[in-house]
Amino acid sequence: MLRDEELLLNVLNSAPVIEGAPTDRLEGTAGRDLARSWGGTGSADEVARLRRARQALQAVVRGEDGGATRELAGILGDAVRTPRVTPDGVVWELQVPEDDRLVAGVVLAWSSVIAEFPGRLRPCANDECSLFLVDHSRPGTAKWCSMAVCGNRMKARTHARRAQN
Repeated sequence: MLRDEELLLNVLNSAPVIEGAPTDRLEGTAGRDLARSWGGTGSADEVARLRRARQALQAVVRGEDGGATRELAGILGDAVRTPRVTPDGVVWELQVPEDDRLVAGVVLAWSSVIAEFPGRLRPCANDECSLFLVDHSRPGTAKWCSMAVCGNRMKARTHARRAQN
């Protein structure tokens, strides 16, 4: 499960806003290297599909579907999961073309995370941030991708507004 969450957040958060400028870690050589580091092929087609999957997943998590679920369904259109029994239990093997394996894995990771942590995958509450989080707090009230960065900024702004009044 931890691997699913890590993979999903790596893809969702691969387009951060840094010092007010949008960036894309799935561009060029860096994107190919990033895909390879997650077990992908790093091909241009795979990275392009990862970008489309990221955009669709971000829309779904933000509640802005607009066809995003159709995009995600299309990613899994040719995927087949086959059970294999091992001494440790059942292992599900994903059968897809090699360039689709990572992208399908990301969509399956999303499904696994939202099943394991219902309502806990969300965008950062800082409107200037483009990152996502999985809330592991006991009450389920985490709002920010990072308490040290976004949480601190938002609390400082709230405090400054109150101090002005």
